[in-house]
Amino acid sequence: MREMSAITLDQMSRIRLMNRVDTKFLTNKEELLEILSYVQKTYFVQEVEHKRIASYRTTYWDDNEHHFYLMHQNGHQPRMKIRVRTYEDSDDLTFLEIKSKDNKGKTHKVRTRVKSQNELSQSGGNDFLSDNAGIELTELHPCLQNHFKRITLVNNGMTERLTIDFDIEYNNFETNETADTGNLAVIELKCNGMFFSPISDILTKLHIHSGGYSKYIFGSFMTNSNLKSNLIKPKFVEIKKFI
Repeated sequence: MREMSAITLDQMSRIRLMNRVDTKFLTNKEELLEILSYVQKTYFVQEVEHKRIASYRTTYWDDNEHHFYLMHQNGHQPRMKIRVRTYEDSDDLTFLEIKSKDNKGKTHKVRTRVKSQNELSQSGGNDFLSDNAGIELTELHPCLQNHFKRITLVNNGMTERLTIDFDIEYNNFETNETADTGNLAVIELKCNGMFFSPISDILTKLHIHSGGYSKYIFGSFMTNSNLKSNLIKPKFVEIKKFI
């Protein structure tokens, strides 16, 4: 990854892809090193203050019935998640986000900047949720938090982003349970589906296939045994091979 050309946050802003198709691929850290060796000439790597591996912190909010969790667990579309994400390497820049998937499988995201993870109402968070999701902040509470590291790539054509997440750690606020994902690496291709993707051929060559992974869903499953999980358990069996 040291040999890859860098791209700045300002340059990355050209391909925000707020309405996109997301495809995830699961692998391990050893295979990840091989993948990175293949993409050196076809992708840029995001660099912020001389760092190419960024640290993220995310808190997921849900209601007392865990409605957002159950929408995903039960396979419902459309569905959404409410989360607060902090970019720890960018002066703790924090956003309140609504991430949704429509019934055609497309992902949509809207967000607003907030002061911190704990200052949502003071930052207009209630109005944001009410206007964009018809939800009051007082109906929700923080359920799960994660920390993880991320590498962000963009192809030379500036038509897609590739995020690679690893060292994912979970802390459940409701149960006080913790968990981590060990050797797992989650690759997510974010594009509008209209252009050729260089990474697709590379992953096919390495026999790495698409597979779903939601940090909120699997983090909740790993740290809260009280939640319904009949549809999650079979998927976790596959994921556990990488952990």
